Amino acid sequence: MTLHHSSGRWRLGLALSLLTVVLWGILPITLKVTLQALDVYTVTWFRFLVSFALLALYLGLRQQLPKLATLRATPLNLLVIATVSLALNYLLYLEGLNQTTAANAQVLIQLAPVLLGLGALTIFKERYTQWQWLGLGTLAAGLVLFFDEQLRTLVTAPQQYLWGSGLILLAAAIWTVYALAQKQLLQKLPSAVIMLAIYGGSALLFSPVASPLQIGSLSPLHLSMLLLCALNTLMAYGAFAEALEHWEASRVSAVLSLTPLVTLGAVFTVDLIWPTLMPPEPLTVLGLTGAVLVVVGSLGIALGRSSKAVKG
Repeated sequence: MTLHHSSGRWRLGLALSLLTVVLWGILPITLKVTLQALDVYTVTWFRFLVSFALLALYLGLRQQLPKLATLRATPLNLLVIATVSLALNYLLYLEGLNQTTAANAQVLIQLAPVLLGLGALTIFKERYTQWQWLGLGTLAAGLVLFFDEQLRTLVTAPQQYLWGSGLILLAAAIWTVYALAQKQLLQKLPSAVIMLAIYGGSALLFSPVASPLQIGSLSPLHLSMLLLCALNTLMAYGAFAEALEHWEASRVSAVLSLTPLVTLGAVFTVDLIWPTLMPPEPLTVLGLTGAVLVVVGSLGIALGRSSKAVKG
């Protein structure tokens, strides 16, 4: 099987990866507020449906909607795997977030980019240099330090909290399956077309269990948060899919490890603007040290010069 190789436009890939980090960083906050008024199935269904509709409109205006013959030539098994995996990832992450906090959800979901990077090394024959492996170790140490207080909490958390954490870990593993399948699909289809098919398929999967009538009774705050979640879905995964087109998956995954820092910064910002909406997460000197190590390790992996991929 011929494996996908990136275009080599690493600056564009880096910019798209950073955009994904920002969007994913603020997402737990908007989701947490939305879940105050809606169930996880309806939120997930709405996010996929709006993303599908907007992306279909965009591609239609640009006359880039996929032809039936093109879709038939696409490996159906890979498309199904990518669709089901992303749908499950959304559901499990949201259910886990509903039972834990935004900061804890982000540290646990960091298993996803780590697994993506390791999967890329194995499947796509990408390679880390010695400096990149050092960066990975630095990143791992930084994450442990950064979330030291949260990890301590997990040991003594109630059963519901631990259950939610387990769901997020499972979501991280399933997301890795989606990301690797998505990268391989880039051989046959543009990233926007792939996401269109995944959004549409996922919306159909959640249609039987969604409750659309609940949306009409939302307050302006919760409705605006729901719309932000939907727009975030379209923009973040579109940027992520396009980043994989131009940059190695192992490097994209490294940049995604910056996401918890964005989440923490967003929580602090929300606390300043609207103190009653989202309480700030406590950060010790040890946590700040970890934050610096996360940044250094992530950038070391992302920007370090890697070996060329082995031709498959």
